Amino acid sequence: MRIAVSGTHGSGKSRLIEDFLAAHAGYVHEPEPYEWLVDFYGESMSAEPQAYDFYRQLEISTERLCGYPPGSRMIAERSPVDFLAYLRAWTDLRRSGDAADRMATALELVRAGMQHVDVLVVLPLSDSDRIVVPEDEDLELRDAMNDQLLELIHSSELDALIPGHLRIVEARGPRDERLAAIERAIRGG
Repeated sequence: MRIAVSGTHGSGKSRLIEDFLAAHAGYVHEPEPYEWLVDFYGESMSAEPQAYDFYRQLEISTERLCGYPPGSRMIAERSPVDFLAYLRAWTDLRRSGDAADRMATALELVRAGMQHVDVLVVLPLSDSDRIVVPEDEDLELRDAMNDQLLELIHSSELDALIPGHLRIVEARGPRDERLAAIERAIRGG
């Protein structure tokens, strides 16, 4: 089962993946594309993220996911849909950069990458999750990306971008409830 965990920054992705891997030792962890960008490709991001940084992470996310054929046991921290949501949030917030110009190719990358995901676990922001994020984490972008992500997964537009076999699960609540949502999804429930 190829699983991708999506959500804005500070939504609990890393913690949920840690919990999942503790219970499923046979799964490979595909780290956040940012880590590949810096550690493997030797690229750096600007102190303040730019539209290009999100686009580049989308490219890496797609490239990495394409390496997992059907039947792989993998859980990825982020999906191509995350970076599409970031690019859209960037545009909505009218921040500088060329996010809008990259949208057509971004959609193609999302389509290609999502062919290699069986379950998309989305972590919407919720006050009940009690995740505290410092002010320097760009809370405006965090909220805007969350809104874009939720809009995408509930729209018919995403249907054209993702394969028919993909299951989308919204995981909410405390850690154990989020983990249980993934467990149900991989069992087909």
